[in-house]
Amino acid sequence: MKLTKLVFATVICMTLLLTAKAQTAADYFPGKWNAVIFGTPQGDVKLTFKFERKEGKIQGVVLDTAAKELSKITDLSEKDKSVTGAFTAGGYDLTFELTQVDTDNAKGDVMGMFDVKAVRVKEEKVK
Repeated sequence: MKLTKLVFATVICMTLLLTAKAQTAADYFPGKWNAVIFGTPQGDVKLTFKFERKEGKIQGVVLDTAAKELSKITDLSEKDKSVTGAFTAGGYDLTFELTQVDTDNAKGDVMGMFDVKAVRVKEEKVK
């Protein structure tokens, strides 16, 4: 009887852990991310990616350092621990990929040529 209870408790715990991880992965990218694109012909470029989830789908925009919208992100898709998309900046159509590094950091590339590092912007909650 004790063995049955132990097995049952183990199954419940494993189910809860797997469910919690699935929810965390799905909600990793929504929010603001300060990003630096390294080594472009114009030097290192700073911008902000802003992702949000609407009706279950991820959407986003690219903001400049003054929080002004530069471009909408198109062809945006999520896979496991990464997000890919496209945007227009400086008259160029650019593609990017960001991959989760840890809780508040991501890395990737733009056009497969320029490295990107992104840090989550932690917004203070209004009381």
